[in-house]
Amino acid sequence: MISIEEAQQIILSRTGLLGTEEVPLLHALHRVIAEDVIAPWDIPPADHSAMDGYAFAFDDVREGALEVCGFLPAGVAPTEPVSPGCAMKIMTGAPIPPGCDTVVPVEDVLEEGTTIRLRGMVKRGDHIRCRGEEVGAGDLVVASGSLLRPPEIGILASLGKTTATVFRRVRVAVLATGDELLQPGSIPEPGKIINSNSTSIAAQLLEAGAEPLMLGIARDDLETTRRKIGEGLQADILITTGGVSVGDRDFVREALLDLEGELLFWKVAMKPGKPVAFAIVREKAVFALPGNPVAAMVAFEQFVRPSLLKMMGHTRLFRPVVRGTLTEPVRNKGGRPHLVRVAVRLADGRYQATPTGNQSSARLSSLTSGNGLVKLPPDAALAAGSEVELQLLDRHFEMGLP
Repeated sequence: MISIEEAQQIILSRTGLLGTEEVPLLHALHRVIAEDVIAPWDIPPADHSAMDGYAFAFDDVREGALEVCGFLPAGVAPTEPVSPGCAMKIMTGAPIPPGCDTVVPVEDVLEEGTTIRLRGMVKRGDHIRCRGEEVGAGDLVVASGSLLRPPEIGILASLGKTTATVFRRVRVAVLATGDELLQPGSIPEPGKIINSNSTSIAAQLLEAGAEPLMLGIARDDLETTRRKIGEGLQADILITTGGVSVGDRDFVREALLDLEGELLFWKVAMKPGKPVAFAIVREKAVFALPGNPVAAMVAFEQFVRPSLLKMMGHTRLFRPVVRGTLTEPVRNKGGRPHLVRVAVRLADGRYQATPTGNQSSARLSSLTSGNGLVKLPPDAALAAGSEVELQLLDRHFEMGLP
Protein backbone atom coordinates (compact mmCIF):
# COMPACT_ATOMS: atom_id res chain seq x y z
CA MET A 1 0.00 0.00 0.00
CA ILE A 2 1.04 3.56 -0.62
CA SER A 3 0.06 6.70 1.28
CA ILE A 4 -2.70 9.11 0.27
CA GLU A 5 -0.10 11.75 -0.59
CA GLU A 6 1.94 9.33 -2.74
CA ALA A 7 -1.19 8.31 -4.62
CA GLN A 8 -2.11 11.95 -5.25
CA GLN A 9 1.38 12.70 -6.58
CA ILE A 10 1.24 9.73 -8.97
CA ILE A 11 -2.16 10.75 -10.30
CA LEU A 12 -1.30 14.42 -10.79
CA SER A 13 2.01 13.55 -12.46
CA ARG A 14 -0.01 11.73 -15.13
CA THR A 15 -2.67 14.43 -15.49
CA GLY A 16 -2.51 17.02 -18.26
CA LEU A 17 -4.67 19.88 -19.51
CA LEU A 18 -7.61 19.26 -21.81
CA GLY A 19 -8.23 21.25 -24.97
CA THR A 20 -10.26 24.45 -25.12
CA GLU A 21 -13.59 25.54 -26.51
CA GLU A 22 -15.43 28.80 -27.07
CA VAL A 23 -18.71 29.04 -25.18
CA PRO A 24 -21.37 31.70 -24.56
CA LEU A 25 -20.26 33.98 -21.75
CA LEU A 26 -22.78 32.77 -19.16
CA HIS A 27 -21.83 29.15 -19.89
CA ALA A 28 -18.25 30.04 -18.91
CA LEU A 29 -19.23 30.64 -15.27
CA HIS A 30 -17.01 28.66 -12.84
CA ARG A 31 -14.76 27.54 -15.67
CA VAL A 32 -11.13 28.47 -16.32
CA ILE A 33 -10.42 30.91 -19.12
CA ALA A 34 -7.73 29.89 -21.60
CA GLU A 35 -6.95 33.31 -23.09
CA ASP A 36 -5.68 36.67 -21.91
CA VAL A 37 -8.39 39.32 -22.23
CA ILE A 38 -7.08 42.81 -23.10
CA ALA A 39 -9.32 45.84 -22.68
CA PRO A 40 -10.22 47.40 -26.06
CA TRP A 41 -11.34 50.63 -24.39
CA ASP A 42 -11.32 52.54 -21.12
CA ILE A 43 -13.74 51.77 -18.31
CA PRO A 44 -15.37 54.16 -17.58
CA PRO A 45 -15.18 55.41 -21.19
CA ALA A 46 -15.47 59.04 -19.97
CA ASP A 47 -15.53 61.02 -16.74
CA HIS A 48 -19.00 60.53 -15.28
CA SER A 49 -21.02 61.32 -12.20
CA ALA A 50 -21.00 58.90 -9.26
CA MET A 51 -24.11 60.51 -7.74
CA ASP A 52 -27.43 62.12 -8.56
CA GLY A 53 -26.60 65.80 -8.02
CA TYR A 54 -25.18 68.87 -9.70
CA ALA A 55 -22.03 69.25 -11.82
CA PHE A 56 -20.12 72.53 -11.86
CA ALA A 57 -16.67 74.10 -12.08
CA PHE A 58 -15.16 74.29 -8.60
CA ASP A 59 -13.57 77.69 -9.25
CA ASP A 60 -16.95 79.19 -10.25
CA VAL A 61 -18.61 78.82 -6.86
CA ARG A 62 -19.47 82.24 -5.47
CA GLU A 63 -20.57 82.33 -1.84
CA GLY A 64 -21.73 78.73 -2.11
CA ALA A 65 -24.48 79.47 -4.67
CA LEU A 66 -24.92 78.37 -8.32
CA GLU A 67 -27.56 78.92 -10.99
CA VAL A 68 -29.07 75.69 -12.38
CA CYS A 69 -28.79 75.80 -16.16
CA GLY A 70 -29.97 72.43 -17.37
CA PHE A 71 -30.49 68.72 -16.82
CA LEU A 72 -28.31 65.81 -17.98
CA PRO A 73 -29.66 62.24 -17.65
CA ALA A 74 -27.55 59.11 -17.98
CA GLY A 75 -27.06 57.96 -21.56
CA VAL A 76 -26.86 61.45 -23.08
CA ALA A 77 -23.53 62.90 -24.19
CA PRO A 78 -23.18 66.62 -23.37
CA THR A 79 -21.91 68.91 -26.09
CA GLU A 80 -22.10 72.45 -24.74
CA PRO A 81 -19.95 73.61 -21.81
CA VAL A 82 -21.64 74.77 -18.61
CA SER A 83 -21.50 78.53 -18.26
CA PRO A 84 -19.44 80.08 -15.45
CA GLY A 85 -21.39 80.33 -12.20
CA CYS A 86 -23.87 77.65 -13.32
CA ALA A 87 -24.49 74.03 -12.39
CA MET A 88 -25.95 71.21 -14.47
CA LYS A 89 -28.36 68.86 -12.73
CA ILE A 90 -26.92 65.40 -13.44
CA MET A 91 -27.88 61.77 -12.88
CA THR A 92 -25.63 58.91 -11.75
CA GLY A 93 -23.66 57.56 -14.72
CA ALA A 94 -24.08 60.63 -16.90
CA PRO A 95 -20.89 62.02 -18.52
CA ILE A 96 -19.44 65.14 -16.92
CA PRO A 97 -20.25 68.19 -19.07
CA PRO A 98 -17.38 70.24 -20.51
CA GLY A 99 -16.18 72.89 -18.10
CA CYS A 100 -17.20 70.95 -14.96
CA ASP A 101 -14.84 69.24 -12.53
CA THR A 102 -16.93 68.60 -9.41
CA VAL A 103 -20.28 67.03 -8.46
CA VAL A 104 -22.27 67.71 -5.30
CA PRO A 105 -24.98 65.16 -4.29
CA VAL A 106 -28.55 66.41 -4.42
CA GLU A 107 -28.96 65.83 -0.69
CA ASP A 108 -26.07 68.22 0.03
CA VAL A 109 -27.66 71.29 -1.57
CA LEU A 110 -30.46 73.65 -0.66
CA GLU A 111 -32.70 74.36 -3.66
CA GLU A 112 -33.99 77.94 -3.95
CA GLY A 113 -36.00 78.16 -7.16
CA THR A 114 -33.47 77.97 -10.01
CA THR A 115 -30.55 78.42 -7.63
CA ILE A 116 -28.78 75.89 -5.41
CA ARG A 117 -26.74 76.63 -2.34
CA LEU A 118 -24.08 74.20 -1.10
CA ARG A 119 -24.75 72.96 2.42
CA GLY A 120 -21.22 72.01 3.44
CA MET A 121 -17.60 71.64 2.41
CA VAL A 122 -16.94 70.56 -1.18
CA LYS A 123 -13.61 69.51 -2.69
CA ARG A 124 -12.56 69.79 -6.30
CA GLY A 125 -13.18 66.48 -8.09
CA ASP A 126 -15.79 65.19 -5.61
CA HIS A 127 -18.06 62.36 -6.86
CA ILE A 128 -16.54 62.02 -10.30
CA ARG A 129 -15.45 58.65 -11.64
CA CYS A 130 -12.60 59.38 -14.00
CA ARG A 131 -12.15 57.91 -17.45
CA GLY A 132 -10.16 54.65 -17.30
CA GLU A 133 -9.93 54.61 -13.49
CA GLU A 134 -11.07 50.96 -13.43
CA VAL A 135 -9.58 49.69 -16.68
CA GLY A 136 -7.45 51.42 -19.29
CA ALA A 137 -7.40 50.50 -22.95
CA GLY A 138 -4.66 47.89 -23.44
CA ASP A 139 -4.77 46.66 -19.83
CA LEU A 140 -4.76 42.92 -19.09
CA VAL A 141 -8.19 42.50 -17.50
CA VAL A 142 -8.50 38.73 -17.07
CA ALA A 143 -5.42 36.52 -17.32
CA SER A 144 -5.42 33.08 -18.89
CA GLY A 145 -5.86 30.50 -16.14
CA SER A 146 -8.29 32.64 -14.12
CA LEU A 147 -11.45 31.15 -12.68
CA LEU A 148 -14.47 32.95 -14.09
CA ARG A 149 -16.71 33.97 -11.20
CA PRO A 150 -19.68 36.34 -11.55
CA PRO A 151 -17.41 39.45 -11.24
CA GLU A 152 -15.17 38.23 -14.07
CA ILE A 153 -18.22 37.42 -16.20
CA GLY A 154 -19.48 40.95 -15.57
CA ILE A 155 -16.24 42.70 -16.49
CA LEU A 156 -15.92 40.59 -19.66
CA ALA A 157 -19.42 41.68 -20.61
CA SER A 158 -18.44 45.32 -20.01
CA LEU A 159 -15.66 44.82 -22.57
CA GLY A 160 -18.19 43.69 -25.16
CA LYS A 161 -17.43 39.98 -24.83
CA THR A 162 -20.30 37.58 -25.53
CA THR A 163 -18.18 34.41 -25.54
CA ALA A 164 -15.07 33.12 -23.75
CA THR A 165 -12.43 30.55 -24.62
CA VAL A 166 -12.26 28.13 -21.70
CA PHE A 167 -10.78 24.73 -20.95
CA ARG A 168 -13.13 21.95 -21.93
CA ARG A 169 -15.19 20.12 -19.33
CA VAL A 170 -13.93 16.60 -18.59
CA ARG A 171 -16.23 13.87 -19.91
CA VAL A 172 -16.21 11.09 -17.31
CA ALA A 173 -17.72 7.65 -17.82
CA VAL A 174 -19.18 6.13 -14.64
CA LEU A 175 -19.54 2.35 -14.31
CA ALA A 176 -20.83 0.36 -11.34
CA THR A 177 -20.03 -3.34 -10.99
CA GLY A 178 -21.84 -6.11 -9.16
CA ASP A 179 -24.52 -8.77 -9.65
CA GLU A 180 -26.27 -7.49 -6.53
CA LEU A 181 -27.00 -4.06 -8.00
CA LEU A 182 -30.32 -2.71 -9.28
CA GLN A 183 -30.78 0.58 -11.04
CA PRO A 184 -32.43 3.46 -9.14
CA GLY A 185 -36.19 3.25 -9.59
CA SER A 186 -36.20 -0.54 -9.28
CA ILE A 187 -38.22 -2.39 -6.66
CA PRO A 188 -35.85 -3.93 -4.07
CA GLU A 189 -35.49 -7.71 -4.30
CA PRO A 190 -34.03 -10.28 -1.89
CA GLY A 191 -30.24 -10.21 -2.08
CA LYS A 192 -30.23 -7.03 -4.18
CA ILE A 193 -29.42 -3.39 -3.41
CA ILE A 194 -30.02 -0.17 -5.31
CA ASN A 195 -26.96 1.24 -7.09
CA SER A 196 -26.44 4.59 -5.39
CA ASN A 197 -22.74 4.84 -6.24
CA SER A 198 -23.15 5.91 -9.85
CA THR A 199 -25.55 8.69 -8.91
CA SER A 200 -23.49 10.02 -6.01
CA ILE A 201 -20.31 9.94 -8.11
CA ALA A 202 -22.13 11.70 -10.95
CA ALA A 203 -23.24 14.39 -8.50
CA GLN A 204 -19.65 14.85 -7.36
CA LEU A 205 -18.60 15.14 -11.00
CA LEU A 206 -21.19 17.81 -11.68
CA GLU A 207 -20.13 19.74 -8.58
CA ALA A 208 -16.52 19.67 -9.81
CA GLY A 209 -17.58 20.98 -13.23
CA ALA A 210 -17.21 17.70 -15.14
CA GLU A 211 -19.71 15.96 -17.42
CA PRO A 212 -20.81 12.47 -16.26
CA LEU A 213 -21.66 9.74 -18.77
CA MET A 214 -23.59 6.90 -17.14
CA LEU A 215 -22.60 3.41 -18.32
CA GLY A 216 -24.94 1.48 -16.05
CA ILE A 217 -23.90 -1.75 -14.32
CA ALA A 218 -21.33 -4.39 -15.27
CA ARG A 219 -22.22 -7.85 -14.05
CA ASP A 220 -19.65 -9.95 -12.21
CA ASP A 221 -17.85 -11.72 -15.03
CA LEU A 222 -14.58 -10.84 -16.71
CA GLU A 223 -15.89 -10.54 -20.27
CA THR A 224 -18.70 -8.13 -19.34
CA THR A 225 -16.41 -6.06 -17.13
CA ARG A 226 -13.77 -5.82 -19.86
CA ARG A 227 -16.36 -4.83 -22.49
CA LYS A 228 -17.94 -2.14 -20.33
CA ILE A 229 -14.53 -0.73 -19.41
CA GLY A 230 -13.74 -0.58 -23.13
CA GLU A 231 -16.90 1.47 -23.67
CA GLY A 232 -15.85 3.83 -20.90
CA LEU A 233 -12.53 4.52 -22.60
CA GLN A 234 -14.42 6.61 -25.19
CA ALA A 235 -14.64 9.32 -22.50
CA ASP A 236 -11.73 11.37 -21.13
CA ILE A 237 -11.73 9.45 -17.83
CA LEU A 238 -13.39 6.29 -16.56
CA ILE A 239 -14.52 5.74 -12.98
CA THR A 240 -15.60 2.30 -11.79
CA THR A 241 -17.04 1.41 -8.40
CA GLY A 242 -16.79 -2.03 -6.83
CA GLY A 243 -15.03 -5.15 -8.06
CA VAL A 244 -11.53 -3.87 -7.28
CA SER A 245 -10.78 -5.85 -4.12
CA VAL A 246 -9.56 -9.45 -3.84
CA GLY A 247 -12.85 -11.34 -3.92
CA ASP A 248 -13.53 -14.27 -6.26
CA ARG A 249 -15.86 -12.10 -8.32
CA ASP A 250 -13.79 -8.89 -8.36
CA PHE A 251 -12.75 -8.52 -12.01
CA VAL A 252 -11.91 -4.85 -12.50
CA ARG A 253 -8.19 -5.15 -11.87
CA GLU A 254 -7.91 -8.23 -14.12
CA ALA A 255 -9.91 -6.52 -16.86
CA LEU A 256 -7.63 -3.46 -16.76
CA LEU A 257 -4.57 -5.67 -17.16
CA ASP A 258 -6.24 -7.66 -19.99
CA LEU A 259 -6.74 -4.37 -21.80
CA GLU A 260 -2.96 -3.78 -21.50
CA GLY A 261 -3.47 -1.08 -18.91
CA GLU A 262 -0.60 0.35 -16.86
CA LEU A 263 -1.59 -0.21 -13.23
CA LEU A 264 0.12 2.58 -11.30
CA PHE A 265 -1.14 1.63 -7.85
CA TRP A 266 -3.61 -0.69 -6.18
CA LYS A 267 -4.52 -0.18 -2.53
CA VAL A 268 -3.95 3.00 -0.55
CA ALA A 269 -3.26 3.19 3.19
CA MET A 270 -6.51 4.87 4.19
CA LYS A 271 -9.82 4.11 5.82
CA PRO A 272 -12.33 4.14 4.22
CA GLY A 273 -11.14 3.48 0.68
CA LYS A 274 -8.21 1.06 0.81
CA PRO A 275 -9.12 -0.87 -2.38
CA VAL A 276 -8.44 1.96 -4.85
CA ALA A 277 -6.65 1.49 -8.16
CA PHE A 278 -5.38 3.97 -10.72
CA ALA A 279 -4.46 2.89 -14.22
CA ILE A 280 -3.71 4.32 -17.64
CA VAL A 281 -5.45 2.35 -20.39
CA ARG A 282 -5.15 3.47 -24.01
CA GLU A 283 -3.89 6.85 -22.76
CA LYS A 284 -7.01 7.32 -20.62
CA ALA A 285 -7.02 7.56 -16.83
CA VAL A 286 -9.09 4.94 -15.02
CA PHE A 287 -10.01 5.27 -11.35
CA ALA A 288 -11.27 2.05 -9.79
CA LEU A 289 -13.02 3.05 -6.56
CA PRO A 290 -14.38 0.82 -3.79
CA GLY A 291 -17.95 -0.47 -3.82
CA ASN A 292 -18.93 0.81 -0.39
CA PRO A 293 -20.70 4.15 -0.93
CA VAL A 294 -18.78 6.23 1.61
CA ALA A 295 -15.44 4.74 0.59
CA ALA A 296 -16.17 5.57 -3.06
CA MET A 297 -17.13 9.17 -2.31
CA VAL A 298 -14.20 9.79 0.04
CA ALA A 299 -11.76 8.28 -2.48
CA PHE A 300 -13.25 10.50 -5.19
CA GLU A 301 -12.54 13.58 -3.06
CA GLN A 302 -8.93 12.61 -2.42
CA PHE A 303 -7.94 11.35 -5.86
CA VAL A 304 -10.42 11.98 -8.68
CA ARG A 305 -11.51 15.55 -7.99
CA PRO A 306 -7.97 17.06 -7.95
CA SER A 307 -7.21 15.34 -11.26
CA LEU A 308 -10.39 16.65 -12.88
CA LEU A 309 -9.67 20.20 -11.74
CA LYS A 310 -6.13 20.08 -13.11
CA MET A 311 -7.41 18.82 -16.48
CA MET A 312 -9.84 21.76 -16.64
CA GLY A 313 -7.15 24.37 -15.95
CA HIS A 314 -7.62 24.98 -12.23
CA THR A 315 -4.61 25.68 -10.04
CA ARG A 316 -6.31 25.21 -6.65
CA LEU A 317 -6.84 21.47 -6.78
CA PHE A 318 -7.64 20.45 -3.23
CA ARG A 319 -10.45 21.24 -0.84
CA PRO A 320 -9.68 23.92 1.77
CA VAL A 321 -8.06 22.75 4.99
CA VAL A 322 -8.58 24.77 8.18
CA ARG A 323 -7.70 24.29 11.82
CA GLY A 324 -10.42 23.63 14.35
CA THR A 325 -11.24 21.76 17.54
CA LEU A 326 -13.03 18.50 18.21
CA THR A 327 -16.20 18.63 20.28
CA GLU A 328 -16.01 14.90 21.07
CA PRO A 329 -13.19 12.36 21.51
CA VAL A 330 -12.21 10.23 18.50
CA ARG A 331 -10.10 7.12 18.26
CA ASN A 332 -8.48 5.14 15.46
CA LYS A 333 -7.83 1.54 16.47
CA GLY A 334 -6.45 0.55 13.08
CA GLY A 335 -3.08 0.76 11.38
CA ARG A 336 -4.21 3.04 8.55
CA PRO A 337 -5.04 6.75 8.64
CA HIS A 338 -8.77 7.13 9.21
CA LEU A 339 -10.67 9.89 7.42
CA VAL A 340 -13.31 10.58 10.03
CA ARG A 341 -16.50 12.24 8.79
CA VAL A 342 -17.37 15.32 10.83
CA ALA A 343 -19.91 18.13 10.94
CA VAL A 344 -18.06 21.45 10.85
CA ARG A 345 -19.52 24.70 12.11
CA LEU A 346 -18.32 28.14 13.09
CA ALA A 347 -18.73 29.07 16.76
CA ASP A 348 -17.35 32.35 18.12
CA GLY A 349 -15.09 32.66 15.11
CA ARG A 350 -13.62 29.15 15.55
CA TYR A 351 -14.21 26.00 13.54
CA GLN A 352 -15.63 23.13 15.55
CA ALA A 353 -15.90 19.52 14.35
CA THR A 354 -18.27 16.87 15.65
CA PRO A 355 -17.95 13.24 14.44
CA THR A 356 -21.06 12.06 12.60
CA GLY A 357 -21.54 8.87 14.60
CA ASN A 358 -21.07 5.37 13.17
CA GLN A 359 -18.19 5.59 10.69
CA SER A 360 -19.04 2.50 8.63
CA SER A 361 -17.92 2.85 5.00
CA ALA A 362 -21.36 1.65 3.89
CA ARG A 363 -23.23 4.30 5.89
CA LEU A 364 -23.96 7.27 3.63
CA SER A 365 -25.59 9.12 6.52
CA SER A 366 -22.11 9.60 7.96
CA LEU A 367 -21.63 11.98 5.02
CA THR A 368 -25.12 13.44 4.75
CA SER A 369 -24.90 14.65 8.34
CA GLY A 370 -21.41 16.09 7.87
CA ASN A 371 -19.38 18.38 5.66
CA GLY A 372 -15.74 17.66 6.46
CA LEU A 373 -13.05 15.09 7.17
CA VAL A 374 -10.47 14.76 9.92
CA LYS A 375 -7.42 12.64 9.09
CA LEU A 376 -6.75 10.59 12.22
CA PRO A 377 -3.30 8.92 12.34
CA PRO A 378 -3.02 5.16 12.94
CA ASP A 379 -3.59 4.02 16.53
CA ALA A 380 -4.41 7.57 17.62
CA ALA A 381 -6.83 8.82 20.25
CA LEU A 382 -7.77 12.50 20.49
CA ALA A 383 -9.71 14.05 23.33
CA ALA A 384 -12.50 16.59 23.01
CA GLY A 385 -10.93 20.03 22.58
CA SER A 386 -7.97 18.72 20.56
CA GLU A 387 -6.91 20.91 17.66
CA VAL A 388 -7.09 19.17 14.28
CA GLU A 389 -6.92 19.94 10.57
CA LEU A 390 -10.32 19.88 8.88
CA GLN A 391 -10.77 19.22 5.20
CA LEU A 392 -13.94 21.09 4.19
CA LEU A 393 -16.01 19.14 1.68
CA ASP A 394 -18.50 21.97 1.23
CA ARG A 395 -19.46 25.30 2.80
CA HIS A 396 -22.81 24.29 4.26
CA PHE A 397 -21.60 25.03 7.77
CA GLU A 398 -22.07 28.69 6.88
CA MET A 399 -25.80 28.07 6.53
CA GLY A 400 -26.10 25.61 9.36
CA LEU A 401 -26.44 21.85 9.12
CA PRO A 402 -29.81 20.15 9.42
